[in-house]
Amino acid sequence: MKVRFTDGRVRVRIDDLELAALHAGTALRVQVPWEGGGWSLTLDPVLGHTVGEHGRLRVGVRDVLDTLSDPDREGVVLPGPPSVNVEKDYGPQHT
Repeated sequence: MKVRFTDGRVRVRIDDLELAALHAGTALRVQVPWEGGGWSLTLDPVLGHTVGEHGRLRVGVRDVLDTLSDPDREGVVLPGPPSVNVEKDYGPQHT
């Protein structure tokens, strides 16, 4: 999972194996801890909304998993704040 933060927006790119993990009910998490703080982002296949506090953002993708899996869709946008774009990033190693 690749994450990019910009002002008021988060962009998340996942590959096909990560999408399959979400469908299997597995949450995906990336984190950067440091002394006294840090941040993390979790894509949660059970949660239906976004929750954030103290450097942790939990993005519920339950309601958009089918749309995200549509082969004709590049991704989905979850309204914010922050707005979260979840996009498919299928590299040649997974095609």
